[in-house]
Amino acid sequence: MAGGKETPRQKMIGMMYLVLTALLALNVSKSILDAFVAIEENTQKANITHYERGEAARKALVEEFETATKDEAGQQKKKKVKFYLDMISKIDAETAKMVEEIDKIKLDILEKSGENVSEYKDKEEEVILWKKYDKKNSPLLPIRMNLMAVQAKDQYDVPMHEIVGEDIKNPTGSGLTLWKNYNKYRKFLTESLGTYKDGDKPWSFKAKDINNHKDNADLVKQVQKMIASNKVNPEDVGVLEQVYTELSKQERSKVHDMEGVHWIGKTFDHSPLVAAIASLSAMQQEILSARATAVNHLKGKVSTGEYSFNKIMALAYGPPIANNGDEVEVQVMMAAYDSDNQPVVTSNSGSITIANGQGVVKTKVSGSGEMTLSGTVAIRNKSGVEKKEPWTLPIKIMKPEGTVSLPDMNVLYRGYENKVEGVASGYDQTVLNGSNVELRKVAKGYIGFPGSGKTATITISGKNTVTNKTVSLGSFTFRVMNLPPAQVYFGQAGNGGSASKFETRLFTKYPPEIPLNVQFTTLSWEMEFMGRSVKGSGNQIDVAAQNLLKQARPGANVSFIVDYIGPDKVRRKGVCVVKL
Repeated sequence: MAGGKETPRQKMIGMMYLVLTALLALNVSKSILDAFVAIEENTQKANITHYERGEAARKALVEEFETATKDEAGQQKKKKVKFYLDMISKIDAETAKMVEEIDKIKLDILEKSGENVSEYKDKEEEVILWKKYDKKNSPLLPIRMNLMAVQAKDQYDVPMHEIVGEDIKNPTGSGLTLWKNYNKYRKFLTESLGTYKDGDKPWSFKAKDINNHKDNADLVKQVQKMIASNKVNPEDVGVLEQVYTELSKQERSKVHDMEGVHWIGKTFDHSPLVAAIASLSAMQQEILSARATAVNHLKGKVSTGEYSFNKIMALAYGPPIANNGDEVEVQVMMAAYDSDNQPVVTSNSGSITIANGQGVVKTKVSGSGEMTLSGTVAIRNKSGVEKKEPWTLPIKIMKPEGTVSLPDMNVLYRGYENKVEGVASGYDQTVLNGSNVELRKVAKGYIGFPGSGKTATITISGKNTVTNKTVSLGSFTFRVMNLPPAQVYFGQAGNGGSASKFETRLFTKYPPEIPLNVQFTTLSWEMEFMGRSVKGSGNQIDVAAQNLLKQARPGANVSFIVDYIGPDKVRRKGVCVVKL
């Protein structure tokens, strides 16, 4: 095997190795092909499941139509059911076209690969075709196939030539027509689900072709943007997004360093016969799954069952709090909604209106503590038998009152950030408004900036965010004053205090008995000592003043006149005399 003269035994061993290698390769290929056969079998079973899922929903609507009562409510529901059954019929007709088209491609590539496609025998291991396509009775069910009986499982020339053509970037075979029809079906199905008239309200959805996306997240983002640009019923947004994305494929991609390969070329180029059929069955599965999702969504728009829902429960809800004298609204309904069978609602207080599947109770709140509303809610089943359930709703009653407090002082100071807090008892939101005072909302309470007048008024209101109702609870008047003058300190010594002759700093601030947090700025100073005067700027005395103070004898007095300014922008003078 490596060259040179070989004995007959060595030659025989070499040939055996070659045969063994070939057999191993055939076994690997066979196992892969058998895997495609298994995938196809599971896909066909899934197709039957999706078909039956859609049929169950459709048949439930048919039963609802046939068993509708003859009274006005029953006939209205019958009309509604027929509207959605007509929509489903149109969807099924287009779905059947797609299923049949894909079946024809399967039969075509099987026949051109030399397989027998004229014989049908159910569950016969040696026969490829088990059940025919039944256009009359079950047009949505694909042909039932047995790919284990296919002889040319690894044959790829026919699928590639018939479905793709000669160019994987620009397919010309039956796959190109299938691609176009697949996208047309996506457009038809989503537009059918999103375009209709609900009573007097029209909804519409116009689908675009979205066949280019980075990944699934990008696809979802594009689909959501497209849906948002249409006038779509909010109830349909979820199903439109789901159906469109499930029926979407990346049209072109990179395959083995080749850019712009079409999805048809990527999927069917050099694809073994059984793999090509499995891919076609997968497309049928996507179509039948989308159809089942659509039918179940339409069924959900019309209630079915004895009461149109599985469980009956009374539900009442309204504002959790209310003030004495308030008018409140309490919504009472069955836990499951049925717009075609309005409930009958009673209440121990107030007036009742029935609309949109619920009863609205309006009543005035009185007393204190807690008030309990109660009554019954009833609904009829298909036979006209009334089912009645009790309901209750407790409402806490609050007494309207309001208070305003200024944590720092009981006046408003001009030029100062006055902290203002208000509490509107009985309401979950407090609102303050001012006259001759600007109120700015902060994390906790407000900051008040009064104007030039002598007084300012703050009005407090309470707002119930549940009812969006605002009630004025009172007005409070405050004096408006300028900020009090600050005191001058030389070091730690205030006026009349004792300081070190080596101190150099001047401070302008409020003494402890004034609880205002105000920052003052020292602009200039003048020092009088030993008959001499020294001037400077800022809050630090200069070298000349420091040298003069160093000459002082114990007990000598020194005075400072300081110009300073506060947040109110008013310039003031302060005096400080200290003993050294």
